[in-house]
Amino acid sequence: MSPLASPDPSSTAAHLRPTLGVALIGQKFMGRAHSNAFQQALRFCNPPLAPRLEWVAGQDRAELERFAATWGWKRTTTAWRDLVADPAVDLVDVATPNHLHREPAVAALAAGKHVLCEKPLAGTLEDARAMAEAAAAARGRAFVWFNYRRCPAVATAWKLVREGRLGRIYHARASYLQSWGGPETPRSWRFERANAGSGAHGDLNAHLIDLVRFLLGEELTHVHGAVQRTFIEQRADLTGRPARSDVDDALLFLASSQGGTLCSFESSRLAAPHQNANAIELNGERGSLRFEFEDMNVLRFADAADGPREGGWRRIMCTHAGSHPYAEFWWPDAHLIGYEHTFTNQVADVLGALAGRQPAVPLPTFADAFEVQRVLHAAVLAAETGHSIPLAEVR
Repeated sequence: MSPLASPDPSSTAAHLRPTLGVALIGQKFMGRAHSNAFQQALRFCNPPLAPRLEWVAGQDRAELERFAATWGWKRTTTAWRDLVADPAVDLVDVATPNHLHREPAVAALAAGKHVLCEKPLAGTLEDARAMAEAAAAARGRAFVWFNYRRCPAVATAWKLVREGRLGRIYHARASYLQSWGGPETPRSWRFERANAGSGAHGDLNAHLIDLVRFLLGEELTHVHGAVQRTFIEQRADLTGRPARSDVDDALLFLASSQGGTLCSFESSRLAAPHQNANAIELNGERGSLRFEFEDMNVLRFADAADGPREGGWRRIMCTHAGSHPYAEFWWPDAHLIGYEHTFTNQVADVLGALAGRQPAVPLPTFADAFEVQRVLHAAVLAAETGHSIPLAEVR
């Protein structure tokens, strides 16, 4: 049980288990995904702590009230410091634009709270470093929403690598391709370097870097080269007036890991007809695996021991409760789960970890997310300078 958790005898849904007071900062797309996860985790995953939805903070008062009523939050505020100061809050969930992560996360950690933060950790390396340092010194624990780790197929891939089924890994190729960033898409904070830090790179490559680190179990050591492009330099703002877009629409880079794995990364918001094509493939001396999020319940695995006559990609449906992590929370075999379930699986693991339970696969921490931010930063430096960047020089 978390030292910050407190009993809530009035909650019949919690079945008298200890509870954890949760506050959310941000009520847009990610706020909805997180709110749903906090509610569904108790219903499906039987965590040792029951989340109490105490506060939601945002900028639009009327929208906040509607959001709270829809998702079951008790109170609303336009001043996030209100919830950080509340002793009823044990965990603060930061779901704001990237440049607004640092201040509330650091304040919450200083107040002794646990923190969950959206990815990337921050818009800049400086902010990410400050957040990682605050987490290292804090009493509370700090996690990041790298939710794709909690796809059953990805968790199964992690276990196969840990079991040595791939042997020495030669290649890691990762791509995240979307198409929503065309010229008709209006300018928002996601197209503003001052608020987002970067474009497709921070938004999409952050997930890829985390998955490669997670699956390999080792750090990247060099970025060998990168290319970035802003294809659409001007977009209409929300009033219809033309405004500058100063982030990358696409960024590609090459890297290598501590064990010598050669890695490639590609992110784009202009790769039609791809919609959410998050894909990663590992090739090793004993086998290979491949995951594609648009077919997220499936892992493809090839065992070199099968030989040339029978070898090839196996299609593994990762929905068996006795074989695939997180499948036990949901439906019978091949009754498929989706995007929202990755967040619910992560909430369940966070609640379990705060009560001393070991998660099925490692949870991403602020320390992990800072390593991701270092690689993001190195790739931008490589694109801007044309030079190879050793990660040892990025601190």
